Amino acid sequence: MGMTKKEASANYMREHQDILSCPLCQKEMKVTEESTVICENRHTFDLAKQGYVNFMTHPAPSMYGSELFNARKKVIDRNLYHLMYETIVEQLNLYEKDLIVLDTGCGEGSHLVKIKEAYEQSGTYKMHAAGIDIAKEGIVAAAKNYGGMMWYVGDLAKSPFKDQSFDCILNILSPANYSEFQRLLKPDGVVVKVVPQSGYLKELRDQFFVDEDKKTYSNAKTVERFKEQFKEVTVARITATLPLEKELVPDLAHMTPLGWHQKEVINEKSLSKVTIDLDVCIGKF
Repeated sequence: MGMTKKEASANYMREHQDILSCPLCQKEMKVTEESTVICENRHTFDLAKQGYVNFMTHPAPSMYGSELFNARKKVIDRNLYHLMYETIVEQLNLYEKDLIVLDTGCGEGSHLVKIKEAYEQSGTYKMHAAGIDIAKEGIVAAAKNYGGMMWYVGDLAKSPFKDQSFDCILNILSPANYSEFQRLLKPDGVVVKVVPQSGYLKELRDQFFVDEDKKTYSNAKTVERFKEQFKEVTVARITATLPLEKELVPDLAHMTPLGWHQKEVINEKSLSKVTIDLDVCIGKF
């Protein structure tokens, strides 16, 4: 009889338990044979049957539900973000070694999985990947869909990881916590933050918003703040307008906060392409 998803996940987490630190007392943690995670002070966190651990120490309701994460997975699976993955992997290949990577705000995990696959296909090195998100529904979906990775519900302000645990921290279209990134990153590690640029999903904004001011926006301040945090920074802009299959339009609309400001039902027939316009910001402390 084969292992359950929970047992397989416990085994994988056990191989990498040296990165774990109790979010309550910061003591070392171990993954037991009974598929629980326990620290020296006996604080205990159970693996769920799907294969993730909930490290939340306080209630934190999320506005993101399972429908949004399902839509997000469908869109990401169509490879609209392949140029982003190529740019990130090109940077990671400079390390020429096995990497341990944390995706902060990982959602349902699809971006992290694509990056891991691209990294391992591009050379001979492995990526040991962990994803953390405050939204439980995202982590449940990630654990259901993707094995051989570490999935955690948790708050970056009280993250369950030791100092200097990661070679790379990914922060894709998600809020940053730079002081925590600095704590978690190895001395030669890198933070990769992906920020939407002015043309990102502009075709959707044209349909969603009557107000012209909302059809355009700038994240220049976000990029400038990123630059202020690091000694060494590069920014690569990725822009591509890609064909969009009609059946994907509702999912694309539903996976973004734009959907919360929708003025009317989106016209699928009038949306046959979409623009991916991103800044990939790479920083070293």
